[in-house]
Amino acid sequence: MLLKYFDKLSQDFTALLNDKEDYNVIVEVDKDENKKTFTAHSAVLRCRSSYFNKELTDLQNENNIKTISKPDISNESFDIILRYIYGGIVNLVNADTKLIFELMILAGEFEIEELFDQLESHLIKNKASWLRTHFSLVYYTIFKQNNKFKLLKNFCNDIVVKYPNIIFDTGDFNSLPESALISIIKRDDLKMEEIEIWDKVIQWGIHQNPTLPSKLEEWNTENFMTLKNTLQNYLPHIRYFQMSSEDIFNKIKPYMENFNKKLSDDLLQHLILPDEQVQSTILPPRLISTPKLPSRENFSTVITNDHAAEISSWIDHKNKTYPSYNIPYKFQLILRGSRDGFNPKIFWNMCHGHANTVTVLKIANTNEIIGGFNPLEWDKTMEKNTWVETEESFIFSLKNGNLQNSILSRVKNKEFAIKYAGSNSQVNQGIIFGNCELIMRTEVSNFTKDGESWCSLCNFGETRQYERSIRTSNTGFFIVDYEVFGVVKK
Repeated sequence: MLLKYFDKLSQDFTALLNDKEDYNVIVEVDKDENKKTFTAHSAVLRCRSSYFNKELTDLQNENNIKTISKPDISNESFDIILRYIYGGIVNLVNADTKLIFELMILAGEFEIEELFDQLESHLIKNKASWLRTHFSLVYYTIFKQNNKFKLLKNFCNDIVVKYPNIIFDTGDFNSLPESALISIIKRDDLKMEEIEIWDKVIQWGIHQNPTLPSKLEEWNTENFMTLKNTLQNYLPHIRYFQMSSEDIFNKIKPYMENFNKKLSDDLLQHLILPDEQVQSTILPPRLISTPKLPSRENFSTVITNDHAAEISSWIDHKNKTYPSYNIPYKFQLILRGSRDGFNPKIFWNMCHGHANTVTVLKIANTNEIIGGFNPLEWDKTMEKNTWVETEESFIFSLKNGNLQNSILSRVKNKEFAIKYAGSNSQVNQGIIFGNCELIMRTEVSNFTKDGESWCSLCNFGETRQYERSIRTSNTGFFIVDYEVFGVVKK
């Protein structure tokens, strides 16, 4: 007979955390100047974490107590990790996604592989929208550690190769870890012209060596060798033979004569005698495909592909609208009123937890299309009406019918960007942008049966939270249909 009492074992070991007499380890955490001290037992920490096993081995005792300082860890995260180490349980019900991400980072740092693997898989499977919304944070965090985050690195690179501008055109590009940039340029499906990749690699390398002369004509042999050594792991992944003759002469040759004279000669030979064999390795051209938005019958009953392209350009702060055949986002339908119902509670139940969402409303009689973009997660758990802060939200009217040009209105007061309805208000309120500058509201639990939804022009004397009005009328309106989309990078 085999008897197992793991629940009781977990409870008893967790209870040890309250033992203030027999502990022999102190862990000090101090993130955001919120210092807290945790007590623990070296035998438990060393058994459960190879990180702590190595850390405690090297520490000196002081009165039989070893002290570990972790200034960059939050109290909440470390408390959860410590309870997992002792009891083997982590409760993620209602946990904020950012906290889950922090726990995964911490589990990786402490070499708790089982928990790390579970959290990484959970984020990719269940929180992909959050990962895309916070892409820069995620990307730069995971690539700081070369031997971790294999699944997340693949997840992120699958996005970057299709839309490299989200990394290559950012102000943080020059601080990108070497492993991250190499992992991208190695990909056959990186959607960039080869000379653009070369330019970015050179830019990155020069930034790592700020003492190099600003003008190339002032460089000496030592300068070229400095840059070559910095880029030695990048250069083999450039597809030199897939570039135009103009690019090779103007941009590659000045460097390659110093980097690799043989490759420089082979490139010139290939241009003059393309059928002659060369000694240098010729890498194949990259596979560049054009992503397409799903056809309209599978996409929306309210907006068109052209509308989606315009909204996408606003999300990315572009001055020019993306072409409708090359939109960098997928509009994934979360809710359609004509399919799912027009009760406000349906909105809160179906949209809860979704971030990076676009809501579009079609107004009765006028056929106007208005809407708003919320980069944050909708949250139905608020007990009372609550403002949420963001600089990235906006509201809009779309070109349709008599409206010849679309109207964009960005938030100007981030502290009052969006209001989440409290639990008692969710019976009659949907989205609320600003001081009711765009609100879905009904007193009969049906947005199509009640003209209480409206966009205010004057806000009855209140401060306007958005730049401009998106309607010419200040009267309430009935909704014919509405849709909510999760907007995710392709």
